[in-house]
Amino acid sequence: MRERNGGAIDLAGRAAQLLGAELVEARPLAGGDLSPVVALFLADGRKAVAKGGPAPQVEARMLAALRAAGARVPCVLAVCEDLLVMEMLPDQGALRAPGWSELGTMLRGVHGAPPRGRGFDPARPFGWGEDYAFGPVAIPNAPLADWPSFWAERRLLPASPFLPASLAHRIDALAARLPDYLPAQPAPALLHGDLWTGNVLASGGRLSGVIDPASYYGDGEVDLAMLHLFGAPHPEFQAAYGPLAPGWQVRRSIYQLWPALVHVRLFGSGYHGMVAGLLDRLEV
Repeated sequence: MRERNGGAIDLAGRAAQLLGAELVEARPLAGGDLSPVVALFLADGRKAVAKGGPAPQVEARMLAALRAAGARVPCVLAVCEDLLVMEMLPDQGALRAPGWSELGTMLRGVHGAPPRGRGFDPARPFGWGEDYAFGPVAIPNAPLADWPSFWAERRLLPASPFLPASLAHRIDALAARLPDYLPAQPAPALLHGDLWTGNVLASGGRLSGVIDPASYYGDGEVDLAMLHLFGAPHPEFQAAYGPLAPGWQVRRSIYQLWPALVHVRLFGSGYHGMVAGLLDRLEV
């Protein structure tokens, strides 16, 4: 999710201490930064990224799960209760066609990897073993046994109290109808969870990796919906990812509603139109 970068330099000294290294320079980083983020340049020649936020240890476990599933993500160098220190991935420019193809291939592999680890409960396969947050907005992740219930109870309905009554009524009506639109038991895919283009890093047009996960297990189309919400991936991405099941257009609008609702809670009524537009597409 997107927000102005807050103060981050105060993280630098503590991050260097965690690494047992001398800090030479620290630079605040702009971008997808609901949490303070700073680049570290250390006396031993290493470069790293330090990030604060609501749950650094949870994020570290998400990064580990994504890496185990084959994702290109930064290595975790150190973590404590309020600070995560990671490898600095190359970040120069945007993806070109080969990089989009790499992203599609990688994401298909991650989504197809066997579920495992502390974030997965085979009896209740949709969700994650820990809650998370986008800044001040809580992300409830308690696992459920069927996917439409998870999307209704953990993603759409928590936003209703923060909406005008007319929009809240439409969200509630859609939530009640989700079994008509979403598969009850899609293959539980490990999701990045916040895969907008600002969280995809490139160097020389090729894929460096993805950052800032908000992972859980669910329908892999959720990541694709987010990737298309604020941009248009190159056709090579979809060619590499592969075809989607019929009805994906309706599911995409349903899955895009959640980040739109989060943006309402983070940034205000300017995003009401996005929510209403997605509901109009669904004729709710």
